[in-house]
Formats: sequence, C-alpha cells, structure tokens
Amino acid sequence: MTQDLALSIDVGTGSARAALVDGRGRILAIAAREYEQIVPAFGRSEQRPADWWDGVVHSVRAVLDKVEGARSRIAAVCACGQMHGTVLVDADGALTRDTVPLWNDKRTLDLVAAFERGHDPKDYLAESGNPPTPAWPAFKLAWIRDHDPEAYRRAAAVMMPKDWVNFRLTGEIAMEATEGSCSFLMNPATRDWSPAMIALMGLDAAKLPRLRSPLEILGGVTAAAAAETGLLEGTPVLVGGADYPVALLGSGACRPGLGSDVTGTSCIITLITEAPLLDPEICNVATIEGGWGPFVLLESGGDAMRWARRAFHEGALGYPEIVAKAAEAAPGAGGLLFLPYLVGERLGAHRNARAQFFGLGAGHGLAELHRAVLEGVAFAATRHIRVMEAASGRPLDRVIASGGGAKTGLWLKIKASAYGIPILVPEEAECGVIGCAAMVAAATGRFATVQNAASALVRYATEIASDPGWAERYARMQPVFDRLYRHSQTLYDDLDGITS
Repeated sequence: MTQDLALSIDVGTGSARAALVDGRGRILAIAAREYEQIVPAFGRSEQRPADWWDGVVHSVRAVLDKVEGARSRIAAVCACGQMHGTVLVDADGALTRDTVPLWNDKRTLDLVAAFERGHDPKDYLAESGNPPTPAWPAFKLAWIRDHDPEAYRRAAAVMMPKDWVNFRLTGEIAMEATEGSCSFLMNPATRDWSPAMIALMGLDAAKLPRLRSPLEILGGVTAAAAAETGLLEGTPVLVGGADYPVALLGSGACRPGLGSDVTGTSCIITLITEAPLLDPEICNVATIEGGWGPFVLLESGGDAMRWARRAFHEGALGYPEIVAKAAEAAPGAGGLLFLPYLVGERLGAHRNARAQFFGLGAGHGLAELHRAVLEGVAFAATRHIRVMEAASGRPLDRVIASGGGAKTGLWLKIKASAYGIPILVPEEAECGVIGCAAMVAAATGRFATVQNAASALVRYATEIASDPGWAERYARMQPVFDRLYRHSQTLYDDLDGITS
C-alpha cells in the first residue's frame, strides 16, 4: 500500500492532538485529548509528561480508527510541541520530576532579574541570541538546580515536551535548534550549545542532548509504543520541532521577506530572516528551514478586545457585536488613540508599561472606543514591525495572519492598512499540523526542500489589501502613537509608587 499520509502530533498546553494529513495538505482526521495545567502557587504553571503521553496515545488511536488502512499508509510521524517545558530524565529514561514547569511559569523571575543586574546585553546577546526571560529553559534548569537539587543531580538529559513524546515513541533522546535557540543556551552562529552561556548560568553541559536537524529520522516506533498507540512497529519518527516555528512553516512563512502575525490572547509579530536580530527587545527562534524568526510579543492582542468586552459591557455583548460597533466609527476613531499595554510588556526596560486612551473628546462614544482598541493593537504591532525591519535592513513583502485574530475581517483590514502590507490568511487554520506534514514530505523525499513542501501544502483563503484612505490616516497617526509610547515611559514608575 502507498505510504501517502503524514501523522502530525501537536503537544499543546491545553491538549495533545493528532492528525492524518494527505499529500495535498488535506487533514483527513484530527483528534484531541485535553489535560489541565497544575497551578501549585501564584505565578507557577506545571504539567505532567504522563498526561501528554496519555493524550498522544488516545488521539493517535482515534485518528487511526477514522481512516481505513491508516497504519500502513503513514510515511512518517512528526511531532511539534509547546516550547520551554523543561523535562528531566535519568540514565534509565525515568522522569526525575513528575511535573515540569511550563513556558508560562514565572518562578524564575528573581533569577532573571539577578541575571539582568549582573550582565550587560553585550555579555550574552551574541552567545544566546536572545534577551533573558522567565520562559527560557536555562533559567528553569537553574531554578531546579537550586530548589530541587536531587532531581537535577539525577538528571542525565534535558528535553522539551515534544522530545519526551518522541522518546516514548522511539526510545531515542534528541533536541534540535528550534528548541535550543530559545533555551538561552544555544549560540546562534554555530547553532550548537554555547559553552559560554552554560558556564554563565552555572549548568551542566553533559545534561544537554545533541542538537539534530528537525528533518532527521530520529528512529522507529518501538514495539512497546506500537502496542500503546496502535502504530506499526518501525514507523519512522522525525526529530520534529517546536510548535511556533513549525506553525510558521505550516502557514507558509518560511522565506525572507515574509512575516507572521499570530493574534490570540497576545500578538506575536515574526519576520523571516537569514540571520538573527541581536537586540535587547527582540527574541530570535531558529526556523525549520534553517533560517531565523526574530519576533516581538505584544502581551495584549486579543486580550485587549476581551478587556473592552468586560470593561464596557460586563461581558454582555459577543465579539461579533463589538466588531460591528467598531465598524460604525470612521478610520482613526476620531483621533482617539489606545495604547494596549494592559499587562505591561514582555521585554525591554518598560515591563511595567500601562494602557491608556489619549485624545478623548465629548464626541467619542462606544464605537470610537472599540475601534481605537483594535487600531491600538495594530499601531503597537506596526511599531514592532518597523523596529525589526530597520534592524534587518529589509521591508516585509507580505504578512501571514493566523490565530483567533485572523477570523476578524475588520481587524485584518485595519492591520493591513496600518502595516502598509497585504495580509494573507491560510485556508487551513491548523498550521502546526500542516507544518509537521510538510516536514514529513521533505524528510521522505517528496520535495527537495521543506520550503517547497510548504508551498505545495499551504493554500490561502484570502488576501487582505491595505485600504489607501485608511493607510494615509494611520500613517499620520503612527508617529503620534510612537511619541506617546516613548513619552509615557517616564510615568510608569511613578504610577507603581502610587498603586503600591
């Protein structure tokens, strides 16, 4: 029988999912198994790797039962997964901690603050490719070293969530550059572990597995894993990649000149470049195809609309009604500006930034307020795009939108007009699943490159063009937004003193 299917596995924060994808990029079957985050204390977030594996087993069995002959038609398995969840196993492959800190766990805040006080960005940016944040596994490892020394001592290897699932499938341990690049321990020039960063963090290099290519065949499904999942023993399993860069690939954002706007709760703006952008306010993730994805995260993307729904309507209106209300206002919302920093900023010197409306007048109503919220997120994202374009020396040709925000036509038109760049929306929203399938297609020789595979598998539902009239107005408002952002920074510490 022809091996014409890819089995994609996505180890997410809310669920594990599996999907069977055919050679044209069509999802034939998809299934998910949910699990919970464990919150042992404020600011902490953990999960059990055992729950990930249970979710993978159930979701894989579910999709295999939905497609006739699927087991023998699978060319290879490829997993992607949530980043930064720091899994430790001993020399026998047993977990040294039953739970692992997740990407959104903040227990390392004090370690990050101490690191920032003790080191100038020039000491670490070229070696790590990134500014320090509580998410990075280097800080999680340091915390475990200091607070659970026995688990750290027993650990023979560190893995990320998808790596642990791969280990359960194949018995092989590996990591790759998409995860390594956001560990704070990988040198971006060598795409290998940085002895300087490992020493700076006081960690044990022997615990870090070899960094392999995401497209390599890690191994075959073992007899034990086959018995649990229903897969055929020996089915090839790729090394795979982190969920975000895999989703970039699965959206088609895999060539320089393309950008990505992923708006969910937050808004992540990513450029595709040939080299990282070394800047204290820009993060860099290695991409599947071997390039880089410099990115900046705006903490309040969709969350700004959620806040407005709660604050203005106490949740009584639905999002379609709010968007319809915003559409009643003219572009520019009558000169009303909104700075969307409702929960501060992730990076830089102003993590205590505040949100604000500026320019309120007696003639403004709910329509203008709602439109200003949507436009404020677009202005903040545009500021990020311009900073990264200036650093890379290349303007963007297209932005590819995904996430919940890609479902709102008005917001896409606002963003396209603010960015001055057309926005493409993929036909298939499951970009991680498609990205895994493109990796399988390239790894098994169907395509010469993973970019060619993505071009064949990814289709676009629509292209949103910039509106000339809106773009002209937004171009006049953007410098005001930027100055307002800069001038307000001197007030944030004063506000902290008042509210504390």
